[in-house]
Amino acid sequence: MPLYIREIRLGLDEEEDELLPKAAQRIQIRKEQIVKYKIVRQSIDARDKGDIHFKYGVALYLADAREEICISQRTGAEYLKEEYPAEIPAGQTPLYKRPVIAGAGPAGLFCAYLLSVYGFSPLLIERGKGTDERISDFEALNEKGVLDPESNVCFGEGGAGAFSDGKLTTRIKDARAGTVLKLLIKAGAPEDILYAAKPHMGTENIRQAVKALRGMIEENGGDVRFNTCLSDLTIAEGALATVTFRSAGHMEEEAADILVLATGHSSRDTYALLKEKGVALHKKPFAVGLRIEHPRELIDASQYGRFFAHPRLGAAEYRMTSRSGNRGVYTFCMCPGGLVINASSEEGHTAVNGMSYYKRDLENSNSAIVVTVGTDDIPGDELAGVEFQRRWEKACHAAAGGYGAPCQRTEDFLKGRKTKSFGIVQPTIKPCAAAADINECLPGFVLQGLKSGIEDFSRKLKGFNMPDAVLTGAETRTSAPVTIPRGDSLEAVGVKGLYPAGEGGGHAGGIVSAAVDGLKVAEAIIGKYKPHYY
Repeated sequence: MPLYIREIRLGLDEEEDELLPKAAQRIQIRKEQIVKYKIVRQSIDARDKGDIHFKYGVALYLADAREEICISQRTGAEYLKEEYPAEIPAGQTPLYKRPVIAGAGPAGLFCAYLLSVYGFSPLLIERGKGTDERISDFEALNEKGVLDPESNVCFGEGGAGAFSDGKLTTRIKDARAGTVLKLLIKAGAPEDILYAAKPHMGTENIRQAVKALRGMIEENGGDVRFNTCLSDLTIAEGALATVTFRSAGHMEEEAADILVLATGHSSRDTYALLKEKGVALHKKPFAVGLRIEHPRELIDASQYGRFFAHPRLGAAEYRMTSRSGNRGVYTFCMCPGGLVINASSEEGHTAVNGMSYYKRDLENSNSAIVVTVGTDDIPGDELAGVEFQRRWEKACHAAAGGYGAPCQRTEDFLKGRKTKSFGIVQPTIKPCAAAADINECLPGFVLQGLKSGIEDFSRKLKGFNMPDAVLTGAETRTSAPVTIPRGDSLEAVGVKGLYPAGEGGGHAGGIVSAAVDGLKVAEAIIGKYKPHYY
């Protein structure tokens, strides 16, 4: 095993070539004794604005393993434990019908990939379009205000993550996360995602990677179909029996023993279908709020001080939390040097999200500011959270007068007056930014939490409450408002063969955790069944 050297410091103007001699010096050996090295961890230490630097963790490979042992004993240097994917024990129950996976976001794609590797030849259906056509639909919404309810920021190849910052940070402690990152690199992602402390791909790299991943699935015998929406299923004696999907205006029914539900947090018709079929659903807490945009230079200067323009630092990030009474208020999905985008997926509704390209070099930086919504705030049945989201998305659509979004200067929002014109910060939402009073577009407890949070965050990040910062509404799709509970087998409670997965099932939150959950579901299927010729 290689030796792992932590906390190697490099100044902003020092090149990574300096890592090898510094690592060798740390353990008192000649750099010539090192056969190779690799960066395991890289982060920016900006706690002292007068002394910003990089910190690295480096793995050193020596020619002689005995020498590694001696050095470890002499210096206390630790070994790097390298994780290798374990072979999944094959199940013994023959699977005579191909598994069906609904949804080509991270959970569905990674589930389909692993099943295809093990010879299960899955059918992956996606209601939206493939990447290239989907981009055209996104541009049509931006330029003409024309929404395709089946192909948009929420629906299509790659899921909502394909129109995002491409963040790959996750708080889950699961070795599969490393597997996800390595597979993304195999699909063309930048290699630094494997060691950056806050890895991101940017929207353009996510799109290319999911296309490559689709190609891998097809090469392994999987079938990927776009414009194909799950529309019905039958359950007989507590087990899945058939699935029906709509494609090109006609219905197709297929006998199925396995259906993986990886439909994402915005597939509201799927939740309604499951309720109709008697599948257990639970309300769950979520969060709603607004997007806030600042000049990127303001955020960079607040985080990096006099070094803010240094080319090696790039656009700065932030993540902040606060409290408003008994509610959490927090920033979410921060997009440095990015755009606020229209994430609507239903006619007459307006929802927004954030997106950045890999370079993060646009004029504004934005983030969601959201307030927690508890189950007590949404009285009603299992789908009360969905209706809560819809209510305020309709209010935003009405305030914008169409598929733009209501926008307001922060000073006006805090003082409760309608914005008439914008100042230093120009909103990036398309097709249009409607000057409005967003106080009319969200419930009172959310507005109170947002105002409290903005003032608190301004004490932590100088300039956060600048008068001309722009607020855009509403951010309603932070997570699913529904959980589809599942048992130890990862099947839906009471329904054999139905596997809820990823964000839509309430079992993940973000690209990596959703992909990990897709792998877990695939492993559960592989461990139970063996593929039969389809």
